[in-house]
Amino acid sequence: MTTKILIWMLAGLVLGSLINAFAQDNAIIQNYFVQGLFHVVGAVFINLLKMLVVPLVTFSLICGVCGIGDINKLGRVGIKAFFLFLLTTALAISLAIIVSISIGPGKTFDLSPASQSEFTAPEAPPLTQVLIDLVPDNPVAAFAEGNMLQIIFFTLLFAICLLMIGERGRPIIESTEKLNEVMMQVVNVVMSIAPYGVFALMAKTFAMQGPGLILPMIGYFGAVVIVLICHATGTLMVLLKLLGRINPVQFLKKMRTAQIFAFSTSSSNATIPITLRTVEKRMGVDNSTASFVVPFGATINMDGTAIMQGVATVFIANVYGIELGLSGYLTVIGMSVLASVGTAGVPGVGLIMLAMVFNQVGLPVEGIALIMGVDRLLDMMRTAVNVTGDAVITVIVAHSENNLSMDIFNDPTAGTLSSVQFPHTPTQKQ
Repeated sequence: MTTKILIWMLAGLVLGSLINAFAQDNAIIQNYFVQGLFHVVGAVFINLLKMLVVPLVTFSLICGVCGIGDINKLGRVGIKAFFLFLLTTALAISLAIIVSISIGPGKTFDLSPASQSEFTAPEAPPLTQVLIDLVPDNPVAAFAEGNMLQIIFFTLLFAICLLMIGERGRPIIESTEKLNEVMMQVVNVVMSIAPYGVFALMAKTFAMQGPGLILPMIGYFGAVVIVLICHATGTLMVLLKLLGRINPVQFLKKMRTAQIFAFSTSSSNATIPITLRTVEKRMGVDNSTASFVVPFGATINMDGTAIMQGVATVFIANVYGIELGLSGYLTVIGMSVLASVGTAGVPGVGLIMLAMVFNQVGLPVEGIALIMGVDRLLDMMRTAVNVTGDAVITVIVAHSENNLSMDIFNDPTAGTLSSVQFPHTPTQKQ
């Protein structure tokens, strides 16, 4: 299935690039294919993934908490995951700054009036409001709006109270376990049509954006891509080997499907069902750990965004000829780590975090407009790195809690769609 998805993704990329190059002005292709067929199929596929997120996280998290059974262990898992996510974010932006200083993107950039455009930075909510917003005043509204932090808070509280009432809560727990099994089967069904959704998303994206946008920003774009690859295949894999005692090559092989989904959708939240399925069924992480760490990471883990911030900071500083110095770069690292938590779950979080960093170190916020053209393509790669980081931390925490099955992890066919038996109804006799 992974190979099939990858082939369809590449086919969509090639077709979209050809349309962008040769058929931008063809009304029939643009109206009936790019904005018609590709848009509809891609949007339906994204909606299918988003449709799974809230019920899957809710049922899986209740099962996970009740499976742990020990509130102290739950707190221990949460603390480990939180500090590991902060660590990977700090390492990501540090690597981005070091590589960017070495490459020096933006030093030869032509800052002509034609290359400048208006940009209004979104305002970040104060930290006090972020803390207040963790607790939903209306749980139904939180579930309806897909506010992940509020959903996690309410679901954790609900599951803990189920444990506290003892045997009286057992029927609810058993029903939730059955509902969770149903949702995992729904994930399998959605994945069976994934190649076509991925194809449509890639075809539309590259038909509208096109690789030509990269050329004027090749220094910035190349620096971000280099750091993203180094972090995903270097930094995270070193942590996985040292802290998780896990074979990084086997891990990357099993992560390919989730990474392709993340790349195609550009949304960590939309990829939660696939990430959960990957770490549980393919890697052998117990649901009690995966159900908490994966949604938590999808909300606060900002490795890819931190890398973009680090490279963008150096790029804009070079473009405007501003010298930040060691103290300025240390400020950028600290601000990015804190902002990754303080702005979690806020719409447009990447731009908010970047605007906050620029304001703090004295860079012109309007410089963000320079990088907006290629941000859509980079966002796809950033999301793939974020999802990889979520899975790495999940596996590390699971290993530390003895919640990782090495038999499943070492089995190359574990959790593949070919091993899933789809139920079928026998044909009725006439």
